[in-house]
Amino acid sequence: MPEEPVSLLTSDGVRLAARHHPGPADGPCVIVGHGFTCSQRMKELRHIAGILGRDAAVLALDFRGHGGSGGLSTVGDLEIHDLQAAVEWAGSRYRGVAVVGFSMGASAAIRHAALMGGVDAVVSVSSPARWYYRDTVPMRRVHWAVESRLGRAAVRIGRRTRIAASGWDPVPEAPNEVIGRISCPVLVVHGDADGFFPVDHGLTLYEAAGEPRELWIEPGFGHAEIAASEDLIARISAWVHATVSGRLRS
Repeated sequence: MPEEPVSLLTSDGVRLAARHHPGPADGPCVIVGHGFTCSQRMKELRHIAGILGRDAAVLALDFRGHGGSGGLSTVGDLEIHDLQAAVEWAGSRYRGVAVVGFSMGASAAIRHAALMGGVDAVVSVSSPARWYYRDTVPMRRVHWAVESRLGRAAVRIGRRTRIAASGWDPVPEAPNEVIGRISCPVLVVHGDADGFFPVDHGLTLYEAAGEPRELWIEPGFGHAEIAASEDLIARISAWVHATVSGRLRS
């Protein structure tokens, strides 16, 4: 079946653009959450959705402030409401829902599953474990983009990403502080060549997670969706399908 556009509305009134790749109604749906300044319309995300769509339905969304969605990005805070809207949409149409998040989307996936629940599996790819990490050049650039007026203007023009200028108030709990509250299986994927968040972020998340949990440290893998190989996404897809199907049978 051909893919179709979907419009979602969050509980706090933000209209989101998404794309649905249909699958069997008696099977799971995988929600794809992109990284900061990315979009489900990017070729890398569309390719990832296509691979995941071999085993399940897929719903790929633009987080608030990104791509075709309204609102302003809060860089992982209020994005949990975006995922909740996607989970409710998918859950009303399919048996079983998993979330696969990349970078910012991974931090939102962890926080959503911990604080809101309602999912059968979570895959975190290249997530930060803690906030305000500035020890790499790419992350110092991200902080400049988020925290300065000039930086926000640059990403708005160059990447179509609109960022809330007010910042976090209060500061949300970080992924490593909440991941232990997740009640479904968690897969933590991190590359040993990640230029944004070193591998200790993945190790920290895994150590803080409860069971059932799994950790993949990928040799030579860089950061998030841009660096993800077809083989890696295919293995993630197989893990999601086996994990969610197992929960549905139990």
